[in-house]
Amino acid sequence: MDLSLSINRSTGLKGLTFWGQWALAQAFVVTLLFILAEQHTGTVAFYYRMCATLAVLASVPAYTFSGVYRKRDNYLTGLGRLFMGWSMTMAALACIAFVCQADELFSRQVILSWAVYGFLGQAFLYAPLHAFSKYYQRSRKSEHRTLIVGTGELALGLAKKLSQLENLPLIGLVSNGDKPLLASDAPRVVGAQDELLELIEAHDIRRLYITLPLCEAAKIEAMYVDLLGANVDVVWVPDLNSLTLLNHSVKVVDGLPAIYLNESPLTSRPTAALSKSLVEKTVAFLAIIALSPLLLIIALAVKLNSPGPVFFKQDRHGWNGKVIKVWKFRSMRVHDDREVKQASRNDSRITAVGRFIRRTSLDELPQLFNVLQGHMALVGPRPHAVAHNNYYSGKILAYMARHRIKPGITGLAQISGCRGETDTIDKMQKRVEIDLQYINSWSLWLDLKILVKTPFTLLSKDIY
Repeated sequence: MDLSLSINRSTGLKGLTFWGQWALAQAFVVTLLFILAEQHTGTVAFYYRMCATLAVLASVPAYTFSGVYRKRDNYLTGLGRLFMGWSMTMAALACIAFVCQADELFSRQVILSWAVYGFLGQAFLYAPLHAFSKYYQRSRKSEHRTLIVGTGELALGLAKKLSQLENLPLIGLVSNGDKPLLASDAPRVVGAQDELLELIEAHDIRRLYITLPLCEAAKIEAMYVDLLGANVDVVWVPDLNSLTLLNHSVKVVDGLPAIYLNESPLTSRPTAALSKSLVEKTVAFLAIIALSPLLLIIALAVKLNSPGPVFFKQDRHGWNGKVIKVWKFRSMRVHDDREVKQASRNDSRITAVGRFIRRTSLDELPQLFNVLQGHMALVGPRPHAVAHNNYYSGKILAYMARHRIKPGITGLAQISGCRGETDTIDKMQKRVEIDLQYINSWSLWLDLKILVKTPFTLLSKDIY
């Protein structure tokens, strides 16, 4: 099997911390300008509103170039970068005003006060936001309960390095059959390699380091395939001292090279999951308010069309394989659902109202409440019934790896034509491939594109 070791890191993912702090800073400076203009002139004239718009637009390249809001910077360095970015923004506005001969429209007192207090206010906001970003990253690291596969010199060296890092709980070592080289202060051996899956479940492991040598590549590959459905970050730490690496793609754990085999783009940078969740919960809340009349009409139609509950709740696998209750408007007559069967064309179980809301995907709208609960996302792999997952997980390679991210109301597979019934292995295989493609290339812009394209796919002929 061809096992790719490349690391695909989205540029959009790297900038989520930047965009969150940038948005709050720009909201502050725009509000400040409007307050100063109102106090000085009694109104906020059009040219002040245009100035605020240009400032927001100019700050994007200025702050990006200056490296503002980098997580690794200390507070003083961060303030220096912030001062540079704000100065470049002010300089750009001055140039625009000079070229357009609009400098006489503005009060010098307002602009000077805005420049000074704008920076001071952003500096004040920067401290708690920067501290929160670092705190959140450290707190998420504490959830990464860790095992190391191997008991040799490299495993002991890695264990020593990990013990020096904050909030990275190491549970122990896993023996790979070799005679262990354990020192008196070495971590305990918790089990053997053939018990790995049981150890992961028993200790709630979230990260696994493999320290087997390059000569055991076949064993590493087989182990990695077995771990694809285990919902753990898999990191291979090989001994590469004897190799000459050219243009290689690895990470470093305190000086030790680490090839990341299986890690969600959201778990690799904790602030990414937080930013995605906050944005989607806000949008879901606003959507529920805006669509509340439609939701009430559909609920009434479902209730009047056939006896039974308005909502249908089904067990599905969510983030990291946890079982969640997914909400939908009931589109079928009440029946014995102990055997989960996918809906098909001319399915006799579907009601008249149900057929309409399924064809238009209106039956999925209650999942906005799942988003508010934190169980789902607006965009992500569509959740399948638990019975379907149990069936396909043994037939499709890496099937359960699609649960490395929260399931979504819509997803890349849905806008790519993979909607409706998956009545063959090939159809499900295609959907899984696209879901994994989404996980590997996730970005905020990709989510936005999917949301924009989704309405144009709702009337697909493959939806029953």
